Amino acid sequence: MNRIRGASNQVVVIAVLALVSIVALVAYFNNSGDSATSVPESVPPQTSPQPQTAMVDDARIVSAAAAEPGSWLTYGQTFEEQRFSRLSAINRDSIADLGLTWVKHFDIRHRLQNTPLVVDGIMYVSDPWNVTYALNAETGAEIWRFDPEVNRESVRYACCTGPMTRGVAVYRGKVFIATFDGRVVAVNAATGTKVWDFDTSDPSSVSPFTISGAPRVGAGKVYIGQSSSEFGVRGYVTALDAETGALAWRFYLVPGDPSKPFEHPELEPAADTWTGEWWKLGGGGTVWNSIVYDPDFNTVYLGVGNGAPWPRAIRSPGGGDNLYLASIVAVDPDTGRMKWYYQTTPGDNWDYTATQDIVLADMEVDGVAVKVLLQAPKNGFFYVIDRENGTLLRAHPYGRITWATHVDMETGRPVENVDAYYEDNPQWIWPGTAGAHNWQAMSFDESQGIMYIPTLESPTFFALEEAFAKTGIFKQNPVGMSLGIAIGDYRERLVEAAGAQPEQKAFLNAFEPLTGKTLWSIPKNNGFNGGVLATMGGVVFQGDGSWSGIGSGKLSAYDTRDGSLLWEYEAYASISAPPITYEIDGTQYLAIMASVNWDYEGGGKLLVFKLGGKLTLAQPEPRDTRLPEPPPLNASDEQLAHGEQLYHQVCASCHGALGRNLASPRIVDLRRMSQETHQTFQAIVLGGVRRELGMRSFAAEMDNSDVEAIHQFVISRAHLARDNEEQGNNRG
Repeated sequence: MNRIRGASNQVVVIAVLALVSIVALVAYFNNSGDSATSVPESVPPQTSPQPQTAMVDDARIVSAAAAEPGSWLTYGQTFEEQRFSRLSAINRDSIADLGLTWVKHFDIRHRLQNTPLVVDGIMYVSDPWNVTYALNAETGAEIWRFDPEVNRESVRYACCTGPMTRGVAVYRGKVFIATFDGRVVAVNAATGTKVWDFDTSDPSSVSPFTISGAPRVGAGKVYIGQSSSEFGVRGYVTALDAETGALAWRFYLVPGDPSKPFEHPELEPAADTWTGEWWKLGGGGTVWNSIVYDPDFNTVYLGVGNGAPWPRAIRSPGGGDNLYLASIVAVDPDTGRMKWYYQTTPGDNWDYTATQDIVLADMEVDGVAVKVLLQAPKNGFFYVIDRENGTLLRAHPYGRITWATHVDMETGRPVENVDAYYEDNPQWIWPGTAGAHNWQAMSFDESQGIMYIPTLESPTFFALEEAFAKTGIFKQNPVGMSLGIAIGDYRERLVEAAGAQPEQKAFLNAFEPLTGKTLWSIPKNNGFNGGVLATMGGVVFQGDGSWSGIGSGKLSAYDTRDGSLLWEYEAYASISAPPITYEIDGTQYLAIMASVNWDYEGGGKLLVFKLGGKLTLAQPEPRDTRLPEPPPLNASDEQLAHGEQLYHQVCASCHGALGRNLASPRIVDLRRMSQETHQTFQAIVLGGVRRELGMRSFAAEMDNSDVEAIHQFVISRAHLARDNEEQGNNRG
């Protein structure tokens, strides 16, 4: 197959661990409450040998599914990341007795997308600012708490409104935290004291970046990528020695300036697939979610992200596949050299990342036993790949697709739909930038060959940026995101001309990767969804997720046989995180992180259930969602036009397009500013008085007249919303 290159050579549970210190044990066993109790944030330095716990190594993870199914040792439970539990006490017959047993509240409104880990009866979990907790997994009692002191101004480089993390890693007695501001921090798993701290930033990068993904471990190393490609980032993955934190290798996914030496040999042929001066724009290719270690072939698989800017006409004006964007790249963990790659979306033009979950499995394909890699990336095709050499075995559509007609199995390439070229014809395209499936975890029952997958039918209206469409000249935004597609009133006019906006839909599907058959499909109550967990008990769990935080707020359980509803729990939340399940002393637990719902005050929470759980979750206080009376509008048409332009350059990535935040209840919708905030607008934007909340000063980029123009634009949008009585349609 002409898109697969460089195949290379293929190549008991450990003992119960030493006791935690007496102080930790007292906190561990004497607190039996339903919510975690705080202990001092830091532990004094110890000169005596520190206790050991969480001694997880490769052998333990490999044997975990059979030897300790009650643990959850890694992000996807095991190296295979199938997220299918062999526990069965919570099953179709018993689930009616499932109830809440403890809850930990987080006084924070940012998204909780974390997968907790449970090792030796201790749960390790982080909040969106990477504050990490060790909790008694049976009671929720806090054992230790570690704050890596994330630089909160890094939030300006978050493409999707606010800080987040998807989890930590536990390995060889340490907890590894990939911080939002771009570091990897190792702490002692027994005491919560820092061992080492490594800054993963690269001085040659065009722009700073954030990290949202969970680190992965294996072969003695810790692996992490980064987010924020839309800010002009060139993607790479960093591998660190798990013991010392020393840099082992760095693998770049996009070539840099070809006039300079390439960092590693794989970049030279990749550069031939790019044109123009892409390196000045970053290029994209960040590995922001999926990194999977495969002990069978001693290989690390990297799920690579989208191109940046999004339109290939801007970043690579002469065309080309733009390797290694939107690809699965197999790398040798010992050398950092590539073994093979497979590109799911050559010349990515639509933000079609291949960063979605990668699942490893053993399957019989066409009568032959094969070790396969399974992925449902954003582009709408489900891939089955021979993970030994990268050979494509299947590519079935699993959602609505208009950008391509099919995948050519001879070449491995998708066949693009020529009628869907938005460069010439702005239009709605499926899947949209949210993907037919995004980062929300899926669950694979290997014995049945069934993937339980959260899917979307969520189109995006694609059109080139107005200035580029008219002049052919692209100016990268020096302050905010540089997407390259139409925004603001220009986009709204194109959308209006295209007709009614399609409805956004979400589903939970039972899907056969080999046949492409959907066995059953359950429509969700809103246009988004959450991660999935299936179990040997015949139950698949999923929360109600929503991009805006608006949704029914329930955690539900479905029968794996037909998708029929078995149980549901009102969590007053927006749940996009995947559930986990674990077992302690014969009792099975279910745990899930739940973000705040826009309709309520307060923050998110960690919910833990068991059979016979009796804890009652109080309904949060309702939130006043009415738009306040804005100040009088006092601006000329010229000033408003200038304010709109600056707003979308500087503010929209966090606060939403057209002055309305439909993306998150965690970042302020500026139309809802209080009178006090209006009065201090200049001090906030230029003076940085809310720096500790992530709102840094923009004094280096704008002056008072610029800020006043933005302020007046926001006021105009607030007046428009009130005049049109749009409160119910614009609560985000």
